[in-house]
Amino acid sequence: MIFGSLYFPTYSNGLKDIARYLGFEWSDANASGLQSLHWRVEWEFFRDDNLKKRLIRYNAEDCEALERVTHAVAHLCEPSPRREPSANESDHVVDVSLLQRTYPQRFGTVDFAFPELESINRAAYWDYQRSRVYVRTSPRLKKSVKSKSHASVRSYRPNKIVKLLPPRRCPRCKVTEFYKIGCYGKTVHDLRFGRSSIRRWIVKYMSHRYRCLDCKATFWSRQWLSIRGKIGPNVVAYAMYQVIELKLPQQTSALSMRQLFGLDLSKTIVGQLKTKAARIYKPAYDAILTKLSSGHLLHADETKINVAGGSGYVWVFTNLEEVAFYYTETREAEVLQTLFSTFRGVLVSDFYNAYDSMACPQQKCLIHLIRDLNEDLRKQPFNNELSKMVREFSAVMQPIVETIDRFGLKARFLRKHKRDVDRFFSQVANSDFQSEIATSYQRRFQKNRDKLFTFLDFDGIPWNNNNAEHAIKSFALLRNVVRGSSSPKGMREYAILLSICETCKYKGVSFLEFLRSGRRHVSVA
Repeated sequence: MIFGSLYFPTYSNGLKDIARYLGFEWSDANASGLQSLHWRVEWEFFRDDNLKKRLIRYNAEDCEALERVTHAVAHLCEPSPRREPSANESDHVVDVSLLQRTYPQRFGTVDFAFPELESINRAAYWDYQRSRVYVRTSPRLKKSVKSKSHASVRSYRPNKIVKLLPPRRCPRCKVTEFYKIGCYGKTVHDLRFGRSSIRRWIVKYMSHRYRCLDCKATFWSRQWLSIRGKIGPNVVAYAMYQVIELKLPQQTSALSMRQLFGLDLSKTIVGQLKTKAARIYKPAYDAILTKLSSGHLLHADETKINVAGGSGYVWVFTNLEEVAFYYTETREAEVLQTLFSTFRGVLVSDFYNAYDSMACPQQKCLIHLIRDLNEDLRKQPFNNELSKMVREFSAVMQPIVETIDRFGLKARFLRKHKRDVDRFFSQVANSDFQSEIATSYQRRFQKNRDKLFTFLDFDGIPWNNNNAEHAIKSFALLRNVVRGSSSPKGMREYAILLSICETCKYKGVSFLEFLRSGRRHVSVA
């Protein structure tokens, strides 16, 4: 406890240092554990009564010192949160959670009081100094900066030239007689996947423009009109694989494509590819939400996300096969009513009040409850009421977990524990607790009595929300990459693609192979 929570102004956590700081002194100034060993050896040889008395006195004083340290620690750990420090304590006892740094580190854009300070600060940026200052003193650096400014992506010869067939008839008047009025080309930069390799693959499509002899209309072939953009589908698939599954920043993905394949991509273009992919897979995303709404099990959780210009929340909804992320600007329960108004299965969630608005059976995450109990018990280790409550709750849960480990989540094996559960709730309800924390948990157990052990009555319902917590970890990694630079629209696109990615993982499907396959809905191959 002293090592992890209390910091005395001493050089060590030894009994001698802490007790002397608290005002205790040993009668022998040279007393120490090593010295007592020396006294003991001398007494065994000489049987001197003075040495024996010195040893006994040293051991007794050690006990007195330990008692003083114990009383000091117990006084600081009194359970009442309203405990006021004593007069001699208030000057030298400080709660470390209230300490503030004398010069806190700031991140982000600094708002300067004078424009002159802003211009001076801008002159210290690395890019500014390298391109404006250092080049004036280093000829080699000047040469490298100059060559970099003129660098461009090479133009490569196409690997394949495809000549498109002409249309059969005029799309306006259906006449089969028309003539060519010009030849045009479109170059598509794509990737070609081999068994153990990826290479750049450039295809140039050639087509004529046509004019009808009858109605004089000009037109193209349908194949020509279907070719949109200069980037092929495999580039889109590989870029989304890097950004969504590998959690690479868009700038890093663009740099990787440029260096490895010579593709002229930028962060902006990768963002446009993300928008294109999200639009393509929006129907698959909607199908996942529909399937979750019609299922018998739903895990739910939410987390905060910073976006450009403010903040929002990302919700995760999952079962054992599908995962859906959903972005909202608020944390209100309206999203639950909108998405899952027809859900009648069992909802597994934490103790956030918004989930209570769902008109369906609910299972509260017992892991969250156990963590709360353990944390409060660690804060108040001498609270006998809370300690007894935790011990009784553990005695109920341990046989249940053993049954689940043996037979799985099957109600016919779990119903036998309902008698112990009812006995526990009766003991908690009939107890007359004096401490504030024990009383608060008494109210919490009574409020959620119908939602703590719902899994005993249903097959396949877990007693914790680890499925949602596991799914939201994937978004947390992506959040560390985005770092508040994405807009709400961008976050909705991330939510769509990440839902497809995590659903592929749950179904045992490769996310990259799914993107390359051209399929629009996730299913087990």
